[in-house]
Amino acid sequence: MLVVDDEDDLRELLEITLLKMGLDVDSAADLRHARALLAGADYDLVLTDMRLPDGLGLELVREIASSGRNTPVAVVTAFGSAENAVVALKAGAFDYVTKPLQLDQLRMMVQSALKLNTAHSPAAAPEPADSRLKGSSTAMQALRAQIARLARSMAPIAITGESGSGKELAAREIHAQSSRADKPFIAVNCGAIPEALMEAEFFGYRKGAFTGAADERDGFFQAANGGTLMLDEVADLPLPMQVKLLRAIQERRVRKIGATAEEPVDVRIVSATHQNLARCVEEGKFRQDLFYRLNVIELSLPPLRDRLDDLPVLIEAILARLSAAGGQKAVLGPGVLDALRSYSFPGNVRELENVLERALAFSNDGVIDVNDLSLKGAKLADAPAGAPVAPALTEVPGLSTAAVPGAMPAPPGERMPPLPDLAVLPSNLPAYLERVEREIIVRALQETQYNRTQAAQLLGISFRQLRYQMQKLGIQEPEG
Repeated sequence: MLVVDDEDDLRELLEITLLKMGLDVDSAADLRHARALLAGADYDLVLTDMRLPDGLGLELVREIASSGRNTPVAVVTAFGSAENAVVALKAGAFDYVTKPLQLDQLRMMVQSALKLNTAHSPAAAPEPADSRLKGSSTAMQALRAQIARLARSMAPIAITGESGSGKELAAREIHAQSSRADKPFIAVNCGAIPEALMEAEFFGYRKGAFTGAADERDGFFQAANGGTLMLDEVADLPLPMQVKLLRAIQERRVRKIGATAEEPVDVRIVSATHQNLARCVEEGKFRQDLFYRLNVIELSLPPLRDRLDDLPVLIEAILARLSAAGGQKAVLGPGVLDALRSYSFPGNVRELENVLERALAFSNDGVIDVNDLSLKGAKLADAPAGAPVAPALTEVPGLSTAAVPGAMPAPPGERMPPLPDLAVLPSNLPAYLERVEREIIVRALQETQYNRTQAAQLLGISFRQLRYQMQKLGIQEPEG
């Protein structure tokens, strides 16, 4: 270890603490001496004060980071100087400790640094195939490389990306490649916790702290101690809770409800949201100081539509999981991959999983065809010749509107008239589309005397799709 500090007493305390941990220690009182030591030896950790007689410890952080060395650098900051800690982490520091020194926190930080060097030795480097983030596109290769770098730091990370793009998978990947991989990973959906219970859920409570507190309970911070705490949908946190969370992150200490003393916690924070946090700050919905504390490093996930080359790998992994769960092998029929490539996937990978799971339920003998996908807006016309394509709802032949309340009658044998232009847009689009879909299916059933097989053929969908839609929309066959 290399300790760089101009205060003799503090430097001696650090040396004694590290020696008791069984470590060899070199020390320097200024940048000049520290640079000379670094030129002649390799260190497992450099611990430097922020303010030194001949410059800032931040210079040392940047020099080591730019030199290509994998040496972790931690900084010592004054109490309450959270801004300095954030600047150091952004510059490439591994972690930080605050004055007055808490020796238990110092020991935990040193142990994390030693584990980091072991975890990232060449023999222990993970194979690319082990990654939770599938795909070989340029975007995914860059993302995995960035995650490998971020895993070496203890800096808070803010993961941004559209809903369903894999933010939790990215957080788990960061944890798995870090020195904390053998410690807990706790993921919390901030939008799913009632505001009245948030403090108890995050920090825990003592027995008898409030009505119903029959036993002492740890919170999320204690459960993730030594590991990683992921705050999903962090933008949904109410402002009062944001204040308490900011203090816990800065001081690395929490107080249970009903307790009189704080307890130290060693937790790396990874936050995620599909919202624009900077805009939330401008609108007064999110505290600016908490934003800067969480957004030390930003990791942006690409949407699926920007990496459609990864579809084959993703589909293979999803179908393998579905096949194992259902005990039936699933394969893609002709034109299915082209149809999926023509779709924009607003719900990203999560929507792809849902589409394939639904299609497998509609499929015959596990063979998924284009009609089983039920994609809205995809260019299904690009499917190869011979593949059945569902007709548009406005062009279903042979449907009359008899016996449908409120529908205009159409002569038998003629095509269904197109939907009328809307003079006023519907106030509830999902409910309007559901009503239109229900009317179309009821008309098809009435035209075929409720013969589901014929009605499905008339609508250009599979029998299973028709049955699924009837159940979803609550369409019942008339008795007798």
